[in-house]
Amino acid sequence: MAAAAAAAGPVLWRRLLGLLPGRPGLAALLGRLSDRLGRNRDRRRRRSPWLLLAPLLSPAVPQVTSPPCCLCPEGVHRFQWIRNLVPEFGVSSSHVRVLSSPAEFFELMKGQINVAKRRVVMASLYLGTGPLEQELVDCLESTLEKSLQAKFPSDLKVSILLDFTRGSRGRKNSRTMLLPLLQRFPEQVRVSLFHTPNLRGLLRLLIPERFNETIGLQHMKVYLFDNNVILSGANLSDSYFTNRQDRYVFLQDCAEIADFFTELVDAVGDVSLQLQGDDTVRAVEGMVHPYKGDRAAYCRAANKRVMDVINSARARQQVLHAQTFHGDSLLTQEDAAAAGDRRPAPDTWIYPLIQMKPFEIQIDEIVTETLLTEAERGAKVYLTTGYFNLTQAYMDLVLGTRAEYQILLASPEVNGFFGAKGVAGAIPAAYVHIERQFYRAVCSLGQQERVRLQEYWRRGWTFHAKGRFTGTWRPRSP
Repeated sequence: MAAAAAAAGPVLWRRLLGLLPGRPGLAALLGRLSDRLGRNRDRRRRRSPWLLLAPLLSPAVPQVTSPPCCLCPEGVHRFQWIRNLVPEFGVSSSHVRVLSSPAEFFELMKGQINVAKRRVVMASLYLGTGPLEQELVDCLESTLEKSLQAKFPSDLKVSILLDFTRGSRGRKNSRTMLLPLLQRFPEQVRVSLFHTPNLRGLLRLLIPERFNETIGLQHMKVYLFDNNVILSGANLSDSYFTNRQDRYVFLQDCAEIADFFTELVDAVGDVSLQLQGDDTVRAVEGMVHPYKGDRAAYCRAANKRVMDVINSARARQQVLHAQTFHGDSLLTQEDAAAAGDRRPAPDTWIYPLIQMKPFEIQIDEIVTETLLTEAERGAKVYLTTGYFNLTQAYMDLVLGTRAEYQILLASPEVNGFFGAKGVAGAIPAAYVHIERQFYRAVCSLGQQERVRLQEYWRRGWTFHAKGRFTGTWRPRSP
């Protein structure tokens, strides 16, 4: 299971050119992979964020190449190499719950806010302005009020991370929704607004509202309450609480994961602008300003702040799990009980993947392309996206490997832009055109039995789920 986070604009993907055969060490392989990606930076085709429909310019049939050798050494599970890039968290599957509906997601969030005692951390693209969003803010206010009235002083903190441009759109926006909390609980509430360093100077002055969001965004979605975490692609907006299907994974009583995401959101918050009670913003003291300061200096500082969190958590988890996960056998329930640990034995691995392109953090990109590259015959890969727009590298990998692919995407009617005014209304048709281009490439290579596309459709709903899963597929015995 993996959570992807992004604080970038349009993602520009790199192509894996293949690793040398043989059996060098894992560190050498990863180093070679990083070097390859770096050397090919100048060769990549770049797509302007101004062109919302730029994927239409992509060639219909990409070249097909062979996948590189496997990064996974013998004797370990096939995903263990990822712990060399990000922290690896082991939990019991009994602590993992997959939610099925927007309403369940909304009710769970309200319930978790109401019982939070120590921390509420919420990272999203934006907070909407309707009655359901106000209900969520009211829950936060009530919980903060209870913390002040408690017999013993409460250390409850609320940290909210949103995107600056999306959260500032319109007269009534995410900022105005949260101002009452900031004004009433200034010592307990923090609202951070990420501003991409790519939107600066004349570009920032000339690009109008809404269009400026194409330059770069804060796109993480993490909802955390004490030691419980919801990982999702859903934003804090009414449609995501009612009729916009997304994915939602609820991790219960996972303190190490909650600590990591708290530190990660704090890190991105530190390099963001801080909302003040008078609706102004300012940078954290000592931090380079994201669009007024030197861009290179800001990105270096942000890279260090975020990577320090990732690397320190990764080191902690490697020490913690060296014997538990990666010895000759997993710790049994009896062994755990004998050691005084009453938690169920871990049987599930979670790797939080991070992608922050302006800061040269591209872990999600490396892992995703490697997983697709390693997909061999007998494996089945599931991909789901609300906006079908495979990059050239992804098309090459899907068409160039032998695994079976099941791809779920939004039908035009459930695309979030369906029926929109202006150029946005043409976006669903553009995605259909891209889908047809890709499917023609599949058919021209005779791979329609291996690569299957399905469209999600539900009357009155939209579709926003994004994710990928890969595993070994074996036919069921008759």
